[in-house]
Amino acid sequence: MIGGGYVGLVSGTCFAEFGTDVAIVETNPDRLTALREGRIPIYEPGLDRLVEENVEAGRLTFGDDIAAAVKGADAVFVAVGTPSRRGDGQADTSYVYAAVEQIARVADGYTVIVTKSTVPVGTGREIARIVRETRPDLDFDIASNPEFLREGNAIQDFMRPDRVIIGTDQYKPEGTERAQNILRKLYRPLYLLETPIVFTGLETAELIKYSANSFLAMKITFINEISDLCEKVGANVNDVARSIGLDGRIGKKFLHPSPGFGGSCFPKDTRALTAIGRNAGSPVRLIETTVAVNDQRMKDMGERIIAFADGDVRGLTIGVLGLTFKPETDDMREAASITVLDMLDKGGAHIRAFDPAGMTTARPVLPHSVTYCTDALDAAKGVDILVVLTEWNEFRSLAPEKLAREMKGRKIADLRNIWDPKTIKDAGFKYISLGRPDAVQPR
Repeated sequence: MIGGGYVGLVSGTCFAEFGTDVAIVETNPDRLTALREGRIPIYEPGLDRLVEENVEAGRLTFGDDIAAAVKGADAVFVAVGTPSRRGDGQADTSYVYAAVEQIARVADGYTVIVTKSTVPVGTGREIARIVRETRPDLDFDIASNPEFLREGNAIQDFMRPDRVIIGTDQYKPEGTERAQNILRKLYRPLYLLETPIVFTGLETAELIKYSANSFLAMKITFINEISDLCEKVGANVNDVARSIGLDGRIGKKFLHPSPGFGGSCFPKDTRALTAIGRNAGSPVRLIETTVAVNDQRMKDMGERIIAFADGDVRGLTIGVLGLTFKPETDDMREAASITVLDMLDKGGAHIRAFDPAGMTTARPVLPHSVTYCTDALDAAKGVDILVVLTEWNEFRSLAPEKLAREMKGRKIADLRNIWDPKTIKDAGFKYISLGRPDAVQPR
């Protein structure tokens, strides 16, 4: 497994749990040292125990020597970063191609080179060209095996996935069969659980990941816009979401109003899919709109808080509960808190913030003036307004009476709808949330 980041570490550890010998290659010295010392450099519930058990069993190792890791390997997975390229939103595949060239130079026999990274359509073909050019004598095949891991639930997603996608070069039937047999063996524990395993072509597998994430992002954006409409017409978005979610054709997931989607996948993958569409001469206009609406959504949430403060936050102290883009992760990538807190800071507010896991990762990307607190009640201490940005479960159980004792003001902006409006308002608070007629801001 080339890459010991989120995808590589989770995937490699879970393969080891299946009984496979896995060597994870990580070239970042600090990350490698942490892994070798048993310190997990990412926040993912249960991963530390799984890593420890498989290291002790001898199935999982960490190193920076690609040649040693690749020697004798049946399959080599590439799980390096593919960040958005500045300017056009396309995925930067330079790290993938650099890793592939190194793999080709040291491979010592038939090898299946598998992209686990999320890569644009056509990447597999380019990988094959690079390998042929680097090592004309090498016997190899290319496969695409996109991951569908949700941060905070990644182990369960790997061990009990909805499906496994395996793309191979269907223009090379004999290679397809050899590559499929190796990957089928690797995923045998899931096959025995009757997990759907979809074998398809390279281009199709590469497009599936972008399509899935973009559809989910579009679903989030849809319910956010419906939430705004509910506020205008006096409808309740919770009831709308539940009712349409009971339709089997729609489903209930990803229908929760929010300040907008963030994280390592949805923003990057929606931009990449729009770039793929433009380059192919087939624009995906729904996703282009989704990206634009989501970007504006985060700004709208900042403006909503400012409006809640009667149009001016200068000199006010604002408490913030939750910073990460979602609960059960320390990931701050493109979190709504970045946009919202920047707007509040520029508006002259003093910010007190608490997040159960993300404060270390938040410091480099949030305004330097933010005060980081020890817990939720500490974040509420002396504030004029309390804002909920991430729906950590521990926030749901906060008693409004305790908040009232800590807070100076009596305003709560719940941008995740975690509290019952009547309960909060009965405790003497002025309360706004998203898309609920009993908790909307007067206009």
